[in-house]
Amino acid sequence: MAARSVGCGVRRLRSVLQGRAGPRGWPPGGGCAPRRAASGPPLPASYPALRALAERQPDAFWGPLARDTLVWDTPFHTVWDCDLSSGKIGWFLGGQLNVSVNCLDQHVQKSPESVALIWERDEPGTEVRITYRELLETTCRLANTLKRHGVRRGDRVAIYMPVSPQVVAAMLACARIGAVHNVVFAGFSAESLAGRINDAKCKVVITFNQGLRGGRVVELKKIVDEAVKHCPTVQHVLVAHRTDNKVPMGKLDVPLEEAMAKEDPVCAPESMGSEDMLFLLYTSGSTGKPKGLVHTQAGYLLFAALTHKHVFDYRPGDVFGCMADIGWITGHSYVLYGPLCNGATSVLFESTPVYPDPGRYWEVVQRLKINQFYGAPTAVRLLIKYGDTWVKKYDRSSLRTLGSVGEPINHEAWDWLHKVVGDSRCTLVDTWWQTETGGICIAPRPSEEGAEILPAMAMRPFFGIIPVLMDDKGNIVEGNNVSGALCLSQAWPGMARTIYGDHQRFLEAYFKVYPGYYFTGDGAYRTEGGHYQITGRMDDVINISGHRLGTAEVEDAIASHPAVPETAVIGYPHDIKGEAAFAFIVLKDKAGDADAVMSELRSTVATKIAKYAVPDEILVVKRLPKTRSGKVMRRLLRKIITDKAQSLGDTTTLEDPSIITEILSAYQEHKDKKAARQ
Repeated sequence: MAARSVGCGVRRLRSVLQGRAGPRGWPPGGGCAPRRAASGPPLPASYPALRALAERQPDAFWGPLARDTLVWDTPFHTVWDCDLSSGKIGWFLGGQLNVSVNCLDQHVQKSPESVALIWERDEPGTEVRITYRELLETTCRLANTLKRHGVRRGDRVAIYMPVSPQVVAAMLACARIGAVHNVVFAGFSAESLAGRINDAKCKVVITFNQGLRGGRVVELKKIVDEAVKHCPTVQHVLVAHRTDNKVPMGKLDVPLEEAMAKEDPVCAPESMGSEDMLFLLYTSGSTGKPKGLVHTQAGYLLFAALTHKHVFDYRPGDVFGCMADIGWITGHSYVLYGPLCNGATSVLFESTPVYPDPGRYWEVVQRLKINQFYGAPTAVRLLIKYGDTWVKKYDRSSLRTLGSVGEPINHEAWDWLHKVVGDSRCTLVDTWWQTETGGICIAPRPSEEGAEILPAMAMRPFFGIIPVLMDDKGNIVEGNNVSGALCLSQAWPGMARTIYGDHQRFLEAYFKVYPGYYFTGDGAYRTEGGHYQITGRMDDVINISGHRLGTAEVEDAIASHPAVPETAVIGYPHDIKGEAAFAFIVLKDKAGDADAVMSELRSTVATKIAKYAVPDEILVVKRLPKTRSGKVMRRLLRKIITDKAQSLGDTTTLEDPSIITEILSAYQEHKDKKAARQ
């Protein structure tokens, strides 16, 4: 694709590091110890030189950037103190700041009527704009309400709300008073919510009476009521109102709008240490028990802000459209903290890509004049099924950057996003990162000016991210055109610091597998050109007759067929090969003869990868089992085909539990036909 220059961002970084950019919120003569790059030889004017500086002199790279990007109450005396072999991580030590001041007050002082948020409500065409001044006042009222209800510095607050200005204000209100927010995706069950509240020992829960999504009412308060029956630490439930419908209010419940109306719109911010806890966010673990990952103040905010600015080529005045739910790390970093720290206008998307029709995203792009669009491959593949007409119906000329997040994007989805949505003129960044990393770690941008972007590939590590590939024996895999377990060899400011209440689990999951390295859990391929392609989770790697094969690679090959918008490939035991591949596929409505398509798929996989990679079994299903956030639950498919459907485990995150019966029926029919042929 034609690469777009992002040299201006790199030049800005260079000027900061050379000491030419004036510090923000930094007292003149403040006693900060980090070295400046300017104290040494002049920096070469190149992207590789900046990467080399971040790798070899992290203090000289990150110190000036932290001083220039963030507003500090007290300067830090040490840029970093990290040792991955012991899991010790510390950034900007001695520094004090408040995250809400960085996201709100500093912008209100300069431009109070600038739009901070555009809330694209579920009801089509009913956006609401909130200025930085309005958001600061709302945040302060909510912060004072929390204090009045006993929330103090260090207390944990559970937030169970869909995408809305209120959830942003709730998160920032916690940050303002030094409380720790624990946002739980508003699609989780009462049992899942209770587990997260209890693990974090939350004192207060904030929720809505009801939610709206895709034209449907979601009974949020009812779910919270069921959850808090089993949560002894909860003292109050603050209930905001998304609809006019009344819901039962009990002795713990407080009408939030009424309580906030009585509070002052000013709240003095707590000065927090750089390594104080900012938030908890739970992510699934291999053991089944969710992990409460801890992110801290300064390092996380800096990394979110810098990646937002330089990966997406954000410029002042841009409208940034991240379609993610606030309940996931993408929503934390690229709906709230990154954009608002940079003073951007951030879109809050409450609805779904197909409500009221499959043109919703593109109508929103036209109406709100979105400049950067950041979404998930799952949504892209869903929209491909509906054809190009829904996209071309709307003006997308405001778009400059398209982004993909959440899973490796397959070639068909990448091509469609680039050619159809972006008219082959937008920069398309496939981003790789995790809840644990806090922000984007590998993406095609930033880069040297004019650098190429390869389809469906994350490609380039961000500044300070040093990937290493490991083999099965824990040895570093050198050279290019090689694959291995993806590890990172140096700490970066945005990384998680621990698992709440279980630091040993944190060490074992991320730092003991390959001692001295952070283990991502993902596999990667380093190309001949030295670029990185994520091949999928290591537990999504199958070994067929001694050949290691990432299921994502097979899925990519299958999804390249024009009749297949979605697929999931899993491994299962095979008497001869050890393991074999089983492919579940969804066909487009006008796909024609399914048997002919399956024959073509086998040929495609053999051609694109190898004959050994051809799935032994292919099953056509109407849809795949997905969580409410759109991720395919492959473990359920694995249970079904290994005849363990009676012990599926936790299915509360499934968007539609009835899909299990649907797939079981299709699989039984598949087995019956196979038996009849033998």
